[in-house]
Amino acid sequence: MPYFCKNMGNHSLIDLFAGCGGLSLGLEQAGFEPVFVNEINKTFCETYIRNHRLDRDRYYIGDINDLNAEIDKYMPLFNDVDLVCGGPPCQGFSNANRQRIIDDPRNVLYKAYLQFLQYVRPKFFLMENVRGMAQKIGDILDDLKTYLGEEYECDYALLNAKDYGVPQNRLRFFLIGNRVGVDVNEIFDDIKSDTMEPFTLGDAICDLPRLKPNRIKNNNSIENEDCGFKAVEYEYARTAFYRFINGDREISVLYNHKNRYNNDRDIKIFGMLPQGADSLHPSIADIMPYKTRNHIFKDKYYKLDENEVCKTITSHMKYDCNMYIHPREPRGLTPREAARIQTFPDDYVFTGPQNGWYAQIGNAVPVKLAAVIGKHIIKHLQ
Repeated sequence: MPYFCKNMGNHSLIDLFAGCGGLSLGLEQAGFEPVFVNEINKTFCETYIRNHRLDRDRYYIGDINDLNAEIDKYMPLFNDVDLVCGGPPCQGFSNANRQRIIDDPRNVLYKAYLQFLQYVRPKFFLMENVRGMAQKIGDILDDLKTYLGEEYECDYALLNAKDYGVPQNRLRFFLIGNRVGVDVNEIFDDIKSDTMEPFTLGDAICDLPRLKPNRIKNNNSIENEDCGFKAVEYEYARTAFYRFINGDREISVLYNHKNRYNNDRDIKIFGMLPQGADSLHPSIADIMPYKTRNHIFKDKYYKLDENEVCKTITSHMKYDCNMYIHPREPRGLTPREAARIQTFPDDYVFTGPQNGWYAQIGNAVPVKLAAVIGKHIIKHLQ
């Protein structure tokens, strides 16, 4: 069975740039209910559809600019919506670039997000992005006034997922705006006070089945106990971390716990590196393939430390997991292990090709961080 949020509320949510649904899922757990979803990548959206109860006619799979161009026919769905959320990609926001964000042609999706807010005028909106966006907060607030006028009060904060139980060091930019007279600083104060100690990487992944390195190239169809399965019956240990991401639900299938191919040299490096060590560690000096360019390839390999939180999970994992070496086993993390680090429930199923699972997970907002943000927005909505 796919994961269906059991805490459905009557607070309406529109998710733009929705990806596989991490931000939506956390907001659902807080009490929001999606009424409309936009995502350009069909495979990512199929994962969202697989895991949520929402009619297919409530999904717009395509470019948000095209959605804006035909917005009139969707406006009946958007009447008095409570929250619009999304993280528009912004390629040009460097502090050294004096050009306004809105004028940079690389930021067309950012502009489209503002246009959507202008049309729909939700009670609240939430924008998530890389922490570098804080460098341009003055421009962003000016852009919001240009599109939304003086009606909305807006502010931002940098939030680290590890402060909310998430076993990951992930610092991101969050901007909240509203037109219902709420002091946004009060919301962020509440969020910043609602913290908990993070689980460690070991808490998150070390109870999952052990896997051996996958030495078979170009054959992702192979499934067995050595390299893993797309789905297999499994009895989970009922750890504190299991309860953190799954609640009291009984889950009996392990999804997306499947290893990827690595060559013999990389597997040897994976086994020799101690936890917490990178490409410059003397244990692999004799076999490190990039010795003459250590300054460039310092992060080519990194073995995670099970006693710490994980480094930031990114979509780069779709290319390789050399920077995400399992702390106990000579292999990279599986998609399910990455999903646990992002605090997806264990029955949240990722669809499409295996490399695409990594991309979906790496692009997502950690579910449990999103849930805390949603909880405090709802408190002020009420």
